[in-house]
Parts: sequence; structure tokens; C-alpha cells
Amino acid sequence: MGFSGKYQLESHENFETFMKAIGLPDDEIEKGKEIKSISDIQQKGNDFNVTVTAGTKVIMYSFTVGEECELETFTGEKAKTVVHMDGNKLTVFLKGIESVTELHGDTISNTMTFNGIVYKRISKRIS
Repeated sequence: MGFSGKYQLESHENFETFMKAIGLPDDEIEKGKEIKSISDIQQKGNDFNVTVTAGTKVIMYSFTVGEECELETFTGEKAKTVVHMDGNKLTVFLKGIESVTELHGDTISNTMTFNGIVYKRISKRIS
């Protein structure tokens, strides 16, 4: 099953601790706590186009699995990396953060780890 679809954040664990650890300012953390972001994912084979809307902030990025690309961190930094795919799992390392995104039916789980601190997000397909 492909990743294509729109997904809304349903729950997240350890948001505040993780965001502080990666250097997000306190005012941004406060704003982000209750936002139910929407991720619009379009997948064509190994090519992905992703638009994440969180309140008034919109982040768009594209990548091809296995090829170098530039992605943006939560703090707005851009860095080059390579996204890997194994079945229904996408893995990427960016600025010390390991991100693993898994698709399970209509649910996407995203687990990010930075210096031993784990942040988990669960999003459900809305279209």
C-alpha cells in the first residue's frame, strides 16, 4: 500500500521535551502543542512530494528514495540527506535526528530520536 493521502495528527508523545532538546524556542513549542498538523503525501513509485500544514506554517519538500535531497528541520535549518525505504517504512537521519515513518493501513506513525529522547506522532488518513 502506498503512502499517498492526507493525514491529520491524532496524538503525539514527548513533544515538549523533544522540541526543547533540538533547540526550538519556547514560544514556538507553546504554539505547536495543540496544532493538529495535516500532511499531504503524494507518492509515485520512489518519488515523494509532501506538504505539511501546521497552523499558518506550511513546509513542502520532495525526495526520491535512495537519492540525496535537502530537507528542513523543525528549527528551519536545511540539510542534505538520503531517505531510505524498506516496505512500509521510511527512515532518514537529519542533523542528529533519526526519523522512522511507518504506514499501517490508514495510520502513519512517526518516531523521531535525538540524543536518546524519543518523540512519537500518530496521524490518521482523512482522505
